[in-house]
Amino acid sequence: MRARPAGVLGPRVEAGRTPQSPVLRHAFTVRVEMAAPLTVGRTAAGTRRVVPITGGAVTGPHGSGRVLPVGADYQVVGTEIPWLEAKYVLELAEGHPVYVDNRAMRVASAEDSRAIAQGIPVDPQRVYFRCAPVLTADEDGPCAWLNRTVFVGSGERDPDCVRLEISAVQ
Repeated sequence: MRARPAGVLGPRVEAGRTPQSPVLRHAFTVRVEMAAPLTVGRTAAGTRRVVPITGGAVTGPHGSGRVLPVGADYQVVGTEIPWLEAKYVLELAEGHPVYVDNRAMRVASAEDSRAIAQGIPVDPQRVYFRCAPVLTADEDGPCAWLNRTVFVGSGERDPDCVRLEISAVQ
């Protein structure tokens, strides 16, 4: 295995030393507006749905902007662990596009899952909704740091949108 150059991904860890634990820092709140879901149907993997993304907003200490009306949330629901995979584009201040590939898990009771599917608000404390978005930006632009940062987050489903609290892993 080749050694990585010093300073590329942080300090090297010396033999016998434990690396520092990650720290989370709030980066963005993303409000993703969505259209009505299109249900593809029941498959061997579960019920497949596609939910078009119609817009939204981004706020936070590391940038603000909007969610462009492109992309969708591709879902497999009706299983013990519903998996969500959203692909869309943010436009941060000054028009810099950022591609988002966000994989999430949303686990709730059968009753709460039915309510969410019907657009009925559910107390977010009763739903385990976690995500791991990968943000990709122009390598020569001011958002290039997003390409070299790991993000995690939690979500909440409202009747007309999904609100994500995204943190950078330091």
